[in-house]
Amino acid sequence: MIRNYIEAALRRAHYELIDDAEPFYGAVPGLQGVWASGKSLEECRDNLADVVEGWVLIRLARGLTVPPLGEVTVVAPQELTIA
Repeated sequence: MIRNYIEAALRRAHYELIDDAEPFYGAVPGLQGVWASGKSLEECRDNLADVVEGWVLIRLARGLTVPPLGEVTVVAPQELTIA
């Protein structure tokens, strides 16, 4: 479920070159605060995937909704028990 969401986010991502030590910058429109940079486009994309995953997990842990990306959604379970 989260992997599909990350893939959907990466398909929507916008990348650009910036004047920085890590010149590749990527962000996902519609997901506030979700951005990453890297020394290569591949590194930037990998970093962005990690950011999306963390963003989703934090939202779920705080009881916040995760906005759908097209038909891809993430829904928190009613009750989560960790043993």
